Formats: sequence, C-alpha cells, structure tokens
Amino acid sequence: MATVQDIGRRIRSVTNTRKITRAMELVAAAKLRRAQTRIEAMRPYAERMQELMVGTARASSSVRGLPLLQRREISRAAIVPLTGDRGLAGAFNAQILREAFVLERELRAEGTDVRWLAAGKKGSSSLRFRRYELVQSWAGFSDNPRYSDAQAIANRLAELYSKEEVDQVFVVYNHFESALVQRVTRQEVLPIPEQVLERGDDDHSDALLGDFIYEPEPEQILERLLPVYVETELYRALLESAASEQGARMTAMRNASKNAGELIEQLTLQKNRARQAEITQEILEVVAGADALTS
Repeated sequence: MATVQDIGRRIRSVTNTRKITRAMELVAAAKLRRAQTRIEAMRPYAERMQELMVGTARASSSVRGLPLLQRREISRAAIVPLTGDRGLAGAFNAQILREAFVLERELRAEGTDVRWLAAGKKGSSSLRFRRYELVQSWAGFSDNPRYSDAQAIANRLAELYSKEEVDQVFVVYNHFESALVQRVTRQEVLPIPEQVLERGDDDHSDALLGDFIYEPEPEQILERLLPVYVETELYRALLESAASEQGARMTAMRNASKNAGELIEQLTLQKNRARQAEITQEILEVVAGADALTS
C-alpha cells in the first residue's frame, strides 16, 4: 500500500502537470482568437477573387485551353494532408491521416497510382514511418501560416500538374467550425473545376462583366488568375487547419486539466485515508504499549 509520502509526491506531480496543461490551454485560446481573426479577414479577399474570376471567365470566348482547367484521364493522383507540427491536440492529426488513407484506398481501388506530399511534421513523420515515399514536405508554419507558405505549396502542386506528373490533386485538412468541432475535409484543388468559374453572386459577376475592355485578352488574364486562385484556396485551408489545431489543443488541454483535478481529488482522499490509518495504527501501538507496562 502506498504511504502518505508517496501519495503526496504524486499529488505534487499531478498538480505541476495541471499547471502546464492550463498554461497550454490559455496559449491555445489566444492563438485561436488570432487564427479566427485571420480567417475573417481573408474571406472578403477570397470572395472578391472568386467574383473577378467569374467575370473574366464570362468575358472569355473559351477557357478549356487553360492548363489548370484541363481534365485528362486520371492515372496518378497526389494527396496532401495538412497536419500540425506538434502533438497534444487530441485527435487533430490522427483524423486527417485517417481520412487521407481512406482516400488513398479509394483511389487505388479505381486503379489510380497515389503520390504523397505533406505539410506539417506530424504528417510527414507518420508517412515516413509507414514507409511511404514523399515527393516533398513542408513544416514549421502549421500554427501561423503565411501566404508565402501557401504559394510554395501551390507552385509545387501546379508544377506537378502542368508537367503531367499527376492528374489530380487532393488536399485533406480540418475545417474549423468551432473550438469543439473540426470537420475533416477533402478538397480537389487541381484540376480547377469549371463550376468554380460559374458560381458566385450574380449581381457582382454581372457588374464585373459590364462594358469593360480587357487588356490583355480575358483568357490571358484568367490564365494568370488561376494559379492565384489555387494559392488562395491553399492559404484558406492552412488558416482553417491552424484554427482547428488550436481549437483541438485548447479542448484537449482543458480536458487534461479537468482529469488532473479529478485525480488530485481522488489522491487527496486516498492520502487522508492513509494518514488516518497511520494515526489509528499509532494509537493502537501506544495503547498496546501502555497495557504491556501495566500488566
């Protein structure tokens, strides 16, 4: 049976651990607020980009010749899981990789060869541990992504697609809904669906179509806009992933602090019982000694 001193040491250890988890929860909460602010600031830019593409596409005579819109027979596909660089975030990383492996099995069942790229240390290390060959990996920006990070990934994906090294590209990430809810999402980023150029707010799109004279031709403008659209989509996915990671970490650390508090209560009760047992034993020994002296 554990002594009072042993239980006291364990209580101090759990208390110190709870201090760490509380601090990590507060840090994650602060980072989550910043990530949410960045997502809200980015949405108007993404919407305006969408409107500009729709207006330019409507003014174009044809968009089928643009490289990033060309669809071909799919024999090779790329999967890019967006994971974090660190753990202690509950199931955040695991559920992304789980969805990526499900997607891989679906593609291989259709006879499609799969190539892997990864953003985030957790994703790349897990894939290497499973002996997957990575075309390229990126790390160091999962909790604070910059637009330049999205550009680097987008340029590499566009290069692979343009050189016909892959015929389809999927990004798997956690879409942020709330601090408690993150929804795993798979998104086809290449080729760019032509439906992207058909949707949007009709009033804004018609206004952009208007009586403008395009210089250079709309097709050339659209050819320059499409890579920027891919960069924007990846940047949005990185921001969603960053917010999801902080939300998952905040929730995980809050649960860890709660569990530590419950464990401290149980250990304190156990310590009190052990102390009471020791006191009772000492009293019995004193009484037994007194009886021996008087007999």
